[in-house]
Amino acid sequence: MPRKIVSSIAAVAAAGLLLSGCTSSTPENGGSTSDGGSSSSSTATFTYAIGGDPMSMNPINLNDRWGLTFANIVYSPLARVEADGTVVNELADKIEPAADGLSVTVTLKDDLKWSDGEPITAEDVVFTYTNKAVRENGNADLLYVGDKPITASATDDKTVVFTLPSISAAAISNIATETYIIPKHIYGEVTDFSVTQLDPAAIGSGPYKLDEYKPGEYLKFSANENYYGDAPHIPNLILQILTDADTVKTALQTDQVSASFVTSAQVAEFEGTNVSTYPYSEGRVAYLGVEAQKPALVDPKVRQALFFALDRTALSDAAFLSDEYYELAYSILPPSNPWATDEVEQYNQDVEQSKKLLAEANVSDLKLTLGYIGTDPAQVAEATQIQEQLAEVGVTVTLSGVDASALYAELEKGADNKFDLFLGGYIMGLEPDAYSALFRTGASANYFGYSNPEVDALFDAGVAELDEAKRGDIYDQIQAKIQEDAVFFPIADNKKIIAMSNTFTGIEEARLVPIYSLENFGKLAVK
Repeated sequence: MPRKIVSSIAAVAAAGLLLSGCTSSTPENGGSTSDGGSSSSSTATFTYAIGGDPMSMNPINLNDRWGLTFANIVYSPLARVEADGTVVNELADKIEPAADGLSVTVTLKDDLKWSDGEPITAEDVVFTYTNKAVRENGNADLLYVGDKPITASATDDKTVVFTLPSISAAAISNIATETYIIPKHIYGEVTDFSVTQLDPAAIGSGPYKLDEYKPGEYLKFSANENYYGDAPHIPNLILQILTDADTVKTALQTDQVSASFVTSAQVAEFEGTNVSTYPYSEGRVAYLGVEAQKPALVDPKVRQALFFALDRTALSDAAFLSDEYYELAYSILPPSNPWATDEVEQYNQDVEQSKKLLAEANVSDLKLTLGYIGTDPAQVAEATQIQEQLAEVGVTVTLSGVDASALYAELEKGADNKFDLFLGGYIMGLEPDAYSALFRTGASANYFGYSNPEVDALFDAGVAELDEAKRGDIYDQIQAKIQEDAVFFPIADNKKIIAMSNTFTGIEEARLVPIYSLENFGKLAVK
């Protein structure tokens, strides 16, 4: 099928598991400005409400939305890949792939410093990538070609050479992914980077530095005077943990917070107020996952039967209000992805086909437990619809709404977890090989217990194929095969909606982006 591939270095973002929790605590200076709205930019505070604590604050292994948001504020990558595939250098001055495709040379910018004033060198880059490539640390998948890691070495203080074990169409993209560089002089003695917290407190190179973190309540930041870019217009930033949608709405309306995600159902409530809303696509796939290892779900006919019972349009309308805020998804890739195909089994609702497949599998009185984030209004709506729709084919679903950390801690147990089905969402960017982290046998984010040697071999072939047309055919096969195996029911690419106080300007300069909300909070300013 024809494709428009936007860049040879495609955008890749980490899995972005959506978080939620529960608190109504308000940190000190928890409003839009330090004096309720009339402060000058030299003393202003921007307070952004987030949906839970970061699941990890260790840049080596974090992959959740709020962990990545934290990292994007405090640390910097070598380069940033925009949603359209454009590469923007950050710590890197130049990124140069070798003619033979087996290495990439990165030259750092001059006079880079950590927030403590120490110089940033090539050794810091090597240190970061070397530790990230350790599989036991939890986030190494994209730094491997086949079963061998990409290695990094410093040739001088400003130059790093990444060496590939073999040619890879995705390697440059995966190196340029937002891997956040950490300081060797701070963390050089750490022996275990599989942990979710690093001690001592974060020393980074981003626009802000972390001053205080109170779990369950807030993270407080101040401008990093050693930042290599333009100094933040607003010197103080707070990530305030508020997880209840109604509490967030009230906090926005009363100027207790400056900005937050809001639901599509809340948009109309901000019309005519001092709060504006900004919907945008993240290239996200909201989905229903099946635990394929569970005895009741081993038979693919049973899984297919569940999918034929579902109406994804009804699910999406319930969760996201109207198609103004979503686009239906049919494969592992979001519909906006240039590699996506809809030439797969779409599982358009067919109740009779569902009942037929259950009968062929000799299954009756099936009872399943569905896990989801209980504080996420969209997932609550999806879960209720799924329960009702599966009841029509004789499947009883028990709903289990928990917080995000509990959901994913349970899923990490594999076949021993208590859920048969679960709701989730991910943002993986444009590079199709990134999705192997979700569906390859034993991959770090393969919560489905999915294993198909044919799909594994196709992922191997796809990453090694440099011809775009041939590569596209391979990823078409991958998408079709995964949908046929029925462990993953894509629902929609739903838009995120940021609501922000009109006290502030600069949202276009700060850039709305996947996962991080704003690419650089330091570009915001007080009117």
